[in-house]
Amino acid sequence: MTNPQHFASDNYAGICPEAWAALDEANRGHVPAYGDDPWTERASKALRTLFGTACEVFFVFNGTAANALALASLCQSYHSVICSASAHVETDECGAPEFFSNGSKLLTAPAPDGKLTPDAIRALATSRSDLHFPKPGAVTITQSTETGLVYAIEEIRAISAACRELGLRLHMDGARFANACAALDASPAEITWQAGVDVLCFGGTKNGMAVGEAIVFFDPALARDFDYRCKQAGQLASKMRFISAPWAGLIESGAWLRNARHGNACARAFAADIAGVPGVEVLFEVEANAVFVRAPAEVLADLRSRGWRFYTFIGGAARFMFGWDADPAHIARLVADLKAASAAAGGA
Repeated sequence: MTNPQHFASDNYAGICPEAWAALDEANRGHVPAYGDDPWTERASKALRTLFGTACEVFFVFNGTAANALALASLCQSYHSVICSASAHVETDECGAPEFFSNGSKLLTAPAPDGKLTPDAIRALATSRSDLHFPKPGAVTITQSTETGLVYAIEEIRAISAACRELGLRLHMDGARFANACAALDASPAEITWQAGVDVLCFGGTKNGMAVGEAIVFFDPALARDFDYRCKQAGQLASKMRFISAPWAGLIESGAWLRNARHGNACARAFAADIAGVPGVEVLFEVEANAVFVRAPAEVLADLRSRGWRFYTFIGGAARFMFGWDADPAHIARLVADLKAASAAAGGA
């Protein structure tokens, strides 16, 4: 059995209409290459307006490159980067941060809910100060987190204060940054530079684009020679307008936030619809567009036999993600199948 829509990842979704329209318009005629085009200028200006500050903006192909290159710009090879144990940079980027920084080591802090705390940062940053241990240089947090939780503004400010106290830079992996803004009902500025974030990797792929992330430096001095870093890493697109134009489409139309609000609302609705199903438990509070479901192995196997795809990489719980195009009718099918699978297993 196959299903026309899956919720294993928001990467499964196609391109949203606003991004597609911008791509179509950018495809008409010739413009200069390598980012020296009106679309890249327009998208950069849109991001500066969105954040309300004169930030430096760079566009790359994917999130791994964005995170790895951003962290490499903040650290020397002998530095370390503090992150949560479940951080994407640690578990899912194949050593790219270490590779592109020429060796900066990731130091992981236990974080059962995926969130770093100032105390955890201090504990790692002050554990050793001898020359035999990599000197802490930066902290990275994910917004929203790998568990679907969202850092509140006060939490980011507290982390930033700890970073300043310890002489560390603060990086934000914002693969689902739009979902965090929607969840908090906060402006992008409030949860980034105004809260003390130095550099943000703003995810476009999961927000309705085909490909493309924006690296936003709130301190222009940190972006020195970053264009060379992108070129060396194979992240300078010759036809850059096809990465940057969708950003203009998403931001200028407001679709970036509408898409995120829709995904978040679908996640909350799904969690509410499965509440009380025997043997089924929502593992983390639903704050963005992710729902983690703990259920007996036979229930999850039954769901897969019914054609549903999902991942179980955090604590064995099934993760369901809801993107910009999540269809309530298909969500209802998933809910019905989950209830049927639970019933078939005897409501274990």
